Amino acid sequence: MTTKTTTNTYVLVHGAWQAPYVWDAVRTDLENRGNKVIIVELPGHGSDNTLTHTLTMDVYANKVVEAITPINEKVILVGHSMGGMVVSQVAEKIPDKLKKVVYIGAFLPKNGQALTDLAFSDPDSKLGPNLIESADHLTLDVNQEQLINLFIADGSAAAKQLVKDNYRAEPSIPLTNPANLTAEKFGTVEKIYIKTLQDVVISTGLQDRMIQDAGIKTVYEVNTSHSPFLSQPKVVSALLLKAGL
Repeated sequence: MTTKTTTNTYVLVHGAWQAPYVWDAVRTDLENRGNKVIIVELPGHGSDNTLTHTLTMDVYANKVVEAITPINEKVILVGHSMGGMVVSQVAEKIPDKLKKVVYIGAFLPKNGQALTDLAFSDPDSKLGPNLIESADHLTLDVNQEQLINLFIADGSAAAKQLVKDNYRAEPSIPLTNPANLTAEKFGTVEKIYIKTLQDVVISTGLQDRMIQDAGIKTVYEVNTSHSPFLSQPKVVSALLLKAGL
């Protein structure tokens, strides 16, 4: 007797100070099991040079909506860190196009909350003291001496080097944009949260609070720092496959 396998289309959204490269190993795992994978490069990240002062959380969300719109099936939308804010807004815009939304060590707002609101409410995060604002207030840098400790303390030397090599300053305006979410749209989409247990950017205390506030019932855990797709990609891809069942 053959076992029927479930295949899905996964749309992956990276977080702040990162870019599409972080998903490469996870994409390979998912595609090797017959799934389709789309990785979204947010404007102002990676190789995209959209002017920083034009960026908003809505601009990010619209980029993801554009990637999903042509797909003729419901997708599993995955967001990490700041990407959790993005995928939440996408769920508000196109709930009928989403099978599930998966948050990985991600910000998960309530209506009206900005990322900065959530971040400032997290006394156990070690990120805040290591942020450096640009003179024009348009970008935020991370203290380079702490970059690896914050984002991938548990990663291999190669993974740590990837984070260093691909680093660029983060646009700051979108981080202050409040989420616009309703029970009628965002509230109807099934959500899964993958907790990052060694995270010092978004503490487990804040993760638990956001999970509770959102009423999420399906919660998985990875015993990693803030970037599990780099330090434990096979664990992450296995959980995403599980989420797709």
